Amino acid sequence: MTRRQTRRSTVVVGQGVLGLALGLPISVMALAPAPLMAQEAEPQEFQEEAATEIEVESPRVLISEVLIEGLDGHPELDKLQVEAYDAMQVRPGSRVTREELQRDLNAIQATGWFSDVRITPIDGPLGVQVIVQLEPFPALTAVNLDPSSDLLPQAVIEDSFSSDYGRTLNLNDLQLRMKALQGFLAGEGYSLARISGPERVSPDGVVTLKLTQGRVAGVEVQFLNEEGENENENGEPIVGKTKEWVVTREISIQPGDPFNRNKLERDIKRLYGTQLFSDVKVTLKPVPEQVGDVTIVLGIVEQSTGQLSGGLGYSQSQGVFGQGQVQDTNMFGRAWNVGLNVTYGQYGALADVNFSDPWIKGDKHRTSFRSSLFISQQVPQAFQSEDNGNIRTIDDYEDNGNKYAYDINSDKNPAGDDFNSVKKALNEFPNRSWFDYEGDTVVLRKTGGSFSFSRPLNGGDPFKDSPWRVLAGMSITDVRPINFRGNTRTEAVSTRNYKKGRVKNKDVICVSFNCADNNLLTGLRLATTYNNLNDNRQPTSGNFFTVSTEQFLGVDDDSPTFNRLRGSYTQFFPVNWLKLHKGCRPEEGEKADCPQAIGVQVKGGMIVGDLPPYEAFCVGGSNSIRGWYNCDLAVARNFGEVTIEYRFPIISVFSGELFVDAGTDFDTQKNVPGKPGLKLNKDGSGVSVGTGVIVDTPVGPLRLEIATQDFTSDYRFNLGVGYKF
Repeated sequence: MTRRQTRRSTVVVGQGVLGLALGLPISVMALAPAPLMAQEAEPQEFQEEAATEIEVESPRVLISEVLIEGLDGHPELDKLQVEAYDAMQVRPGSRVTREELQRDLNAIQATGWFSDVRITPIDGPLGVQVIVQLEPFPALTAVNLDPSSDLLPQAVIEDSFSSDYGRTLNLNDLQLRMKALQGFLAGEGYSLARISGPERVSPDGVVTLKLTQGRVAGVEVQFLNEEGENENENGEPIVGKTKEWVVTREISIQPGDPFNRNKLERDIKRLYGTQLFSDVKVTLKPVPEQVGDVTIVLGIVEQSTGQLSGGLGYSQSQGVFGQGQVQDTNMFGRAWNVGLNVTYGQYGALADVNFSDPWIKGDKHRTSFRSSLFISQQVPQAFQSEDNGNIRTIDDYEDNGNKYAYDINSDKNPAGDDFNSVKKALNEFPNRSWFDYEGDTVVLRKTGGSFSFSRPLNGGDPFKDSPWRVLAGMSITDVRPINFRGNTRTEAVSTRNYKKGRVKNKDVICVSFNCADNNLLTGLRLATTYNNLNDNRQPTSGNFFTVSTEQFLGVDDDSPTFNRLRGSYTQFFPVNWLKLHKGCRPEEGEKADCPQAIGVQVKGGMIVGDLPPYEAFCVGGSNSIRGWYNCDLAVARNFGEVTIEYRFPIISVFSGELFVDAGTDFDTQKNVPGKPGLKLNKDGSGVSVGTGVIVDTPVGPLRLEIATQDFTSDYRFNLGVGYKF
């Protein structure tokens, strides 16, 4: 006998009929309950007798037949009959109580397939006939939100319910789908949003769900002390230095927006990124008048932004130097950065006053501004070399058209060994070219200033993460060539060319453009960068691109007109080769902490126009080709470099690196006025292979490296600050 046949079978028993003991029909209606109605009215005395029996002893009655009705013509009739019958424990031939019949009714309802379930017991000649009247939900055709919202795109809803469309709606499946939608909202950061319902199920199968969004009513700022209290010892609110708008402008969630935890976390990260605050405490304060809405309360702990620092250091360009700095990174509470920096070294000095505003108030593009005024005195590396001599100043140079120019103070000049005075030499050899060789180091004294504007290409959304950034700026610099005594010196010669008290006239170098006492450099700069590195401090993947152009304008005869174009491209590839660091060998269940990568950088530049020799590109050094001293590979009009570097952690704060650098001047040292690179016998092209140890310090990475020159036994040690790229 099949299950369906069993449902409609009649069981004959040899006892009296007790169906009336089950009482009135039992019904449950989902969503929109209807009044309970019996199919047949029962005499009042029988109802009272049944009620009395149930209260006293819950009598059992014999079930003769179970009939399931209400599904005729339904496309899923067989499936729903099975679902209803399997949910019941009552079977023909069993003896049941009213409570057990109620339990079966609840079980049928719990299947989720039916909007209305009614069980009616009817007394029959062979026992009690149980009629189960069912009203199934309609086939699902659509799911709507009330109210509709971009928080939950219709495409997500359609994807969640796609397998249910065209099938009979099941409340249990609906709850699972709602739970999935709730999970989507939570994953998107809408942790206060709630999906509930269904509010309505229309006869044609349209389900309406309710969405409570949980909006932000406002943002409040409270300043706290280091103990986290918002009042001082006198019970007065703590007043911060920072303007409140400096805090709130970093918050992307505006009043009326749905609360989003992910956005708030990014906002807090931006607040920490300003380096103005040591702690930010977030509290969500419910709004009594509006259920689900909150006010974001930001508890701000300010940190000291005034700095006075100093120290000693060493660099190849400045030798041993001392440095002092006074700085305030939150001037007037407006996040303005104002500083005075003074550096005095073995080979130069610098005084610089700078001002920057990281975000011009009210600008939706998040435009920043930076400016500086400076005076410096430095030894240009273009006129220096490690092993092949240097370029030194001369005075009173007079070119009378001879092949050679003579040192007027040398006993090997044309006046002979009996030369006793400059006047005698000039009188005896009036057509000779003369100079006074001092042998002093060439020094450039620069005075000027610059300003620039920079902004991300965010389309006017200050909170949009854009990898692109553009910069436009201008600089004005007065350059004066001098010696260390401060005297103007516009000509110089190479110590390699200075022999027997003379040099060839063609070997006399004009330190400045046109051999002028000073050059005024007026430049306009445009630049753009693209950055999608996964970590700006220690990247292991992504790339970085930058290109810039500087156009210098000649405002007078001694102001050169030229353009300097340069660019670089960097790419990182994550690897997992060496596993020296403990974080590279995680235990089961631990997360690996092993940042290592192959980095590749290509960079180059070219200069077109009237080039002062001190503005030429320098190739070689700690941030260039590391087997050579700073600017010791080339002084060029054009250059190109390629570096491949493998970085890997070793232990604690120590990391290692293996690298290959290659660079070339494209044979353009000869196109630099005065040819200082050729006069100092700089190679022009070269390859370095080396290794190093990197120490991660609070002020940044420090590099100690050793690198060879052109795969030979010549090598040099290098001390660098920060990564090469």
